[in-house]
Amino acid sequence: MRYPTVSSTMKLLNWGHKMGLKRTFKRAVSITNDFLSIYGVSPIKTVRALRGTPSFIRDLRTFKRMLGDRTDWTFGLMNPMLEERFAQSGTAGGHYFHQDLLVAIRIYQRNPRRHIDIGSRIDGFVAHVASFREIEIIDIRPLDAEIPNVKFLQMDLMCELKSDYVAISDSLSCLHALEHFGLGRYGDPVDPDGYKIGFANLVQILKPGGTLYFSVPIGRQRIEFNAHRIFGLSYLLEMFEEHHLQLFAFSYVKDDGSLVGNVTITPDLMATVDGMKCGCGIFELNKPAIN
Repeated sequence: MRYPTVSSTMKLLNWGHKMGLKRTFKRAVSITNDFLSIYGVSPIKTVRALRGTPSFIRDLRTFKRMLGDRTDWTFGLMNPMLEERFAQSGTAGGHYFHQDLLVAIRIYQRNPRRHIDIGSRIDGFVAHVASFREIEIIDIRPLDAEIPNVKFLQMDLMCELKSDYVAISDSLSCLHALEHFGLGRYGDPVDPDGYKIGFANLVQILKPGGTLYFSVPIGRQRIEFNAHRIFGLSYLLEMFEEHHLQLFAFSYVKDDGSLVGNVTITPDLMATVDGMKCGCGIFELNKPAIN
């Protein structure tokens, strides 16, 4: 039997690197971790925690030795934080960070008479806006908390819109929410066209001349049941045109979590966006005034 030499082994490893095996392995690990995380198991988090354990034990021993016989502080239950020493100082990227901040700034600058939000994050975008003005929110799920500057209404936007909610707001937002409509994730009825019904209701709520801030995942169009839909850019543009909405600003978050702000949509850009795994399109739309 011939045993592999060091030279032949290095050649094999180099070949594997060129063939993208390292990237394929990382992708397989990520997919496995995402799947197991559904059931509360995270191999990646476990490995990171194991990495931080030796320094935790070392620091604990040092701290106890330094504390000595002092009585002004006693130890409670241990609460190990094993990953933070390897992390960045904070998260300043990704879909929610960029869309929440961008749209909140727009609303601050434009100062509409009445702003209503549909289904966006309470602990992100809604909190941003509520820090400087009143905001009304509509969601299919209940909200027990009372929050300053926030008015809440529980309502399913896949149902027929009540007449007293037609053309009531000059400013409306729906950020990273419509992609879930009709998938049952939040207790809503399963309906392949749930997003169409919801979007039609958004347009109805908005006054002529009003502004709609709208975001959804973008990339190769598909359904990842029951998490969300990912929309193709050309499909969304057709949907806007069908409802007679005018797009006046477009920004998007790339797969790497960085923001590309205020760009012109060209055929090359559409090809780039439709080739993404899962970005986030942030659209600023106007409902034309009635002549």
